[in-house]
Amino acid sequence: MKTPWSYRQFLGSALGMLFMLILLIPSILSPVLSVPFPEAQDPVFPRKMLAVLALEHLWLSLAAAGLATIIGIGVGIAATRPAGRTFLPLVRDASALAQTVPPAAVLALAIPFVGFGFQPVLLALVLYSVLPVLDNTLAGLENLPSAVLEAAQGMGMTRFQVLLQIELPLALPVISAGIRTSVVINVGTATIGALAGAGGLGSPIVAGLIRDNPAWVFQGAAASALMALFLNGILGRLEKSWASHSKVEKT
Repeated sequence: MKTPWSYRQFLGSALGMLFMLILLIPSILSPVLSVPFPEAQDPVFPRKMLAVLALEHLWLSLAAAGLATIIGIGVGIAATRPAGRTFLPLVRDASALAQTVPPAAVLALAIPFVGFGFQPVLLALVLYSVLPVLDNTLAGLENLPSAVLEAAQGMGMTRFQVLLQIELPLALPVISAGIRTSVVINVGTATIGALAGAGGLGSPIVAGLIRDNPAWVFQGAAASALMALFLNGILGRLEKSWASHSKVEKT
């Protein structure tokens, strides 16, 4: 039963890598884009190589996801401790409110203070992607087996030891799902970085909309979608391995 699924996974990964290689090599991309977009005089985005834009996009997305992970897990741990449970409803409301604010609005508010470039886009992405990490951290830490926690305390472990050795390892599969969601959200949302001069795969999208060149829009959108699918697949595999490891620990 596992063999057909593994073949599908391999085929999907191979096709995705082939498509990404076509997107990243201009000499191959130009004749390919000329078929669906014959009206485009310059089918390949000329200002920067798509590979360079993809690296900028990846760095921006992962940096924002990393900060969102640190903030989400840190706040989640603090809110589930006895001293912080009073603030738990406030934490949930604040994180939900942060995601309702459009990233473009955060950019517009941040640019006058921090200027154009990487920083305002990073701020917008972190605010927009911290909610999945925080919610999953709270869910993972609040739904642990009470018998396991009581046994750990009965063995003389301190609260800090219980957190590091028991709670976080058992909650890791749930937390990792939130991190994966945060990364995928950032990859899709980071295209707004072009509006603030941060580069990335939003550059051909914005330029294509301005110049009425759908081939450029397609390049940025397709590369961003493939990057999101690729990262989602990698993190999904890690999540499954952590989940199986967590089941072994529980037994």
